[in-house]
Amino acid sequence: MHAKKFLNLLTYKYLLAMALVLANGILHAFLLVEAIAADQQKTAIAADQIPEMRLNRNVKPRQRWALITTACFFVLVELDALALCSPAQGQVQPAEQSRAELCVPKAASVSGDAAKAQQTDGIVVGKVIDPTGNGVSGADVVLMRDRESMLDEVQSDDDGRFTFTHVSPGSLQLRVVAQGFAPAEIPGTLVSGENYVFPEVKLSLATQVTEVLVTPPTDEMAQEQFKDEEKQRVFGIVPNFYVSYGGNAAAPLTPKRKFQLALKAMTDPMTIGAVGTIAGVDQASDRFSGYGQGWKAYAKRYGASYTNFASGLFIGGAVLPSILKQDPRYFYKGTGTRRSRFLYAVSRVVICKGDNQRWQPNYSSVFGDLAAGGLSNLYIPERDHHGARLTFENAGIAMGTSAVINVLQEFVLRRITSRRE
Repeated sequence: MHAKKFLNLLTYKYLLAMALVLANGILHAFLLVEAIAADQQKTAIAADQIPEMRLNRNVKPRQRWALITTACFFVLVELDALALCSPAQGQVQPAEQSRAELCVPKAASVSGDAAKAQQTDGIVVGKVIDPTGNGVSGADVVLMRDRESMLDEVQSDDDGRFTFTHVSPGSLQLRVVAQGFAPAEIPGTLVSGENYVFPEVKLSLATQVTEVLVTPPTDEMAQEQFKDEEKQRVFGIVPNFYVSYGGNAAAPLTPKRKFQLALKAMTDPMTIGAVGTIAGVDQASDRFSGYGQGWKAYAKRYGASYTNFASGLFIGGAVLPSILKQDPRYFYKGTGTRRSRFLYAVSRVVICKGDNQRWQPNYSSVFGDLAAGGLSNLYIPERDHHGARLTFENAGIAMGTSAVINVLQEFVLRRITSRRE
């Protein structure tokens, strides 16, 4: 646009100059004719020679116009030269206008630089194929700069082809990722002002690593763990069935195994002997005085103690756990600070692990102890009946005993527990 204005301006100026030259030539022609006529008059009229010479000393009108046109021509030429080459003239007008309209070499240089800048970017194309040579569609194609920065990302078309536009020249790195194939990377270089075609990217099938973990069926594993727990005894003598040292790997007990474990614990000789000791302590302290003294009284106390123990174990360790799907065992922690382990052991009285391997309130143990305490009112002498008081008293004793046993399980009993064949 500026170049066009510039050319128009030059056209007008040079047309004006040509007009001035033509006018100047015509005036000089008239002057030449007059000069010839004057010479002829000099020879014919001698008397008028001196006045005519005086008249020629004065500048005639045609001569004045010839001088004026000549001067205008030279002034116009000088102005054109100043407009083209004078720095001051370039400073008066805006920089862009002066470069575009007045300075032809500068405008041409700028246009050349812009064209050169446009030619630096190029187009990068290529094709992704599978091992058989067919195009891979939907492959993620990433164009990077020396694996450091991502320039662009596209997906291959139905034929496996891809295209990147406006890519600056330099080293390139192409990464192709497609489902079912191993990733591929190839380098390339884009030269300034040219386009680049990557070689066909041939993908190889992804190597599938199949890890086979051989584990026994859950039921078989649970059966083995159950057999091991049935053999657990403190010092190889005292039953220690209701504890699992397997952690999260311990399989849940089925209802059948819950009843089997409870029956085994109730009928174990060491359990019968321990109940006899408790009955002897109660007789010595004359607890439940309604029974009196003597062997008959001892037998009654023994029956009451055993019934209290068996009912609590059977209800809280088999019946309710089967109904509520809870695990009656204590799960050994063994890690953490002593304080955390102590709190863990005590809290297991009211918290248990469900058959779904999640921790939950220990309804089975709590309600089992309360049920056993309530049943004790049926066989305790009438004079020792205390109603709800006796129920909560026996339940509290059972829960306290469980807490003590849990602490011993966490810190002591594992060291002295063995499996008797």
